Amino acid sequence: MAKKKTKKSVKKSVKTLSTDIKKKKQTKQQIKEGVQGTKKTLKHKKTSVKKSQKLSTKEKQLLEIKKKLLSQRETLLMEAEETLTTLPGEINFPDMGDQATAETDRNFILRLRDRERMLLKKIDDAIERIENNTFGICEECEGEIGIRRLQARPVTTLCIDCKIQQEEDERIKEGV
Repeated sequence: MAKKKTKKSVKKSVKTLSTDIKKKKQTKQQIKEGVQGTKKTLKHKKTSVKKSQKLSTKEKQLLEIKKKLLSQRETLLMEAEETLTTLPGEINFPDMGDQATAETDRNFILRLRDRERMLLKKIDDAIERIENNTFGICEECEGEIGIRRLQARPVTTLCIDCKIQQEEDERIKEGV
């Protein structure tokens, strides 16, 4: 009886993972388009960097942060594209346990790429804020975010004080 329940639960898990994987495949085209768009953006950015000769210290720091963000973005997109091209399709193993393990591993890789997709969105937002001259302004208190914090975490939108307050509020909500 326990074996039947285990087989049913494994089949159900495999089926659930299969539908999740199918949903993730839909983003493949979006990632490819993102890679192509990034290459064009990087070419444009390189020419605009050459035009600006005399920059203040803050402008130089922002330019370095922007270069770092663009580089990180391009790396993430290339890794995502590589993963999607090398990601194995559905493989049928004779053993249901092996099948479930393979599906779990595949789903784990796709979840990692999904997290990276969210990071890409944050990177794009940070680049946009740099271009709009709103980079380094806290969303909560509208104060200036320290340059050291921006260099350490360029996608941040909160100053250190507001981030500490946010984390404390989250801990209180969780009851820790």
